[in-house]
Amino acid sequence: MIKKNQRPIYLNIRTIRFPITAIASILHRISGILLFITIGPILWILKLSLSSSNEFCKIHRFLLMNHYIFQFIFWIVTILLSYHIVAGIRQILMDFGCLNQTLLIGKISAKVIFILTILLSIFIGILIWYPLNQS
Repeated sequence: MIKKNQRPIYLNIRTIRFPITAIASILHRISGILLFITIGPILWILKLSLSSSNEFCKIHRFLLMNHYIFQFIFWIVTILLSYHIVAGIRQILMDFGCLNQTLLIGKISAKVIFILTILLSIFIGILIWYPLNQS
């Protein structure tokens, strides 16, 4: 009698190919976690800036000294927010039955999420780096 090998199977995570629907779902969760982490420092800076005019001037000076870094951080946070909102709307539409929960609809809606997020990222980037009231 031959004994079967009871050792666990080695799975190489780097070789696993996730479907686009899984990627969209994982990114939705990651964007939510990152937004949760960034909301604390953003609210803390807002609280400081509203506490007194002196604190507001300090924060304003600090942000002006690191202008491009904070523009980039602001752009990344708005990309995270836009992706999370668009993916959340997709999920709500699927939960309420407005979108059929089939593999084809899931793939199409995931692609739409990525396309909308790219377009929103470009639009928001233009608004951040090339403001409309520029003289």
